[in-house]
Amino acid sequence: MKVLVTGGTGMVGKAVQEVLPEAFFVGSDSYNLKDFTNVRDMFVDIAPDYVIHLAAKVGGVNANSTFLGDFYYDNITINSNVLECAKNARVKKVVSLLSTCIYPDKVKYPLTEDQIHCGPPHVSNYAYAYAKRMLDIQSRAYRDQYGCNFITAVPNNLFGEFDNFHLEESHLIPALIRKIYEAKIKNSDVTLWGDGSPLREFTYSKDVAKILAFLLKNYNEPEPINIGHTKEYSVLELAKKVSNILEFSGNIIWNTDKPSGQHKKPSSNQKLLNLGWREEEYTDLNLALNNTCCWFLDNYPNIRGA
Repeated sequence: MKVLVTGGTGMVGKAVQEVLPEAFFVGSDSYNLKDFTNVRDMFVDIAPDYVIHLAAKVGGVNANSTFLGDFYYDNITINSNVLECAKNARVKKVVSLLSTCIYPDKVKYPLTEDQIHCGPPHVSNYAYAYAKRMLDIQSRAYRDQYGCNFITAVPNNLFGEFDNFHLEESHLIPALIRKIYEAKIKNSDVTLWGDGSPLREFTYSKDVAKILAFLLKNYNEPEPINIGHTKEYSVLELAKKVSNILEFSGNIIWNTDKPSGQHKKPSSNQKLLNLGWREEEYTDLNLALNNTCCWFLDNYPNIRGA
């Protein structure tokens, strides 16, 4: 079984390397996935039987709301190229990673897979969200027309070793870790966006890697499947946990002039559990946070985004 992993040098890609060490891991330094010819060449060179499609342009609230066109175009182009070339190469199966941000802003909780296209996503990241929704649509369309076994998985907020710690473009946990650590070494307070009240679910990258390998063997349905850990924490709780791990003693100042983002978006992973994944297989948040912070301290400032 020859497996190609796009986005193979990113956070989840690095975690997949531990689960599927014999796979081919492709990063942006190997092939330009926005260039169709490059992507076609990649499939010819590697000739994969299976693909785990992780590659995407990603960012936090600030980046998503500022660079709307970039996030839409880059992700639409990457996804279209990868799936088209996978279809042409007669790949046996593609597992593509989506995001819970694709869900409508106004929806019945918890988020279940049948609600993805039932309304517009939150305004703060609608461009990225619609591009990710189209990855689901393209996967289904190719299944219906060409018989492709293309499936999609929906994680929630991901974090872990090898994350992107860019101050403007990172997700919540890596942004918290870097901001709090740099405030500590400067002996200053730290300012965070919003009021800290939004609730979020978080899944460790190493858990996602194991789940993707699990889906590669066990899931073949056209509908997306939620794969994230479903316990909720407030942004305020996360900031306190990170502060404790990093031994930060300064003040946390909440800038309420900046957006907090969607208040909550709890998801249901019942479909995954029914498939045979067990709740206890998710890593405890405190342990996963501690692992991530330790990795950050060992590698700072030689980290992605710094």
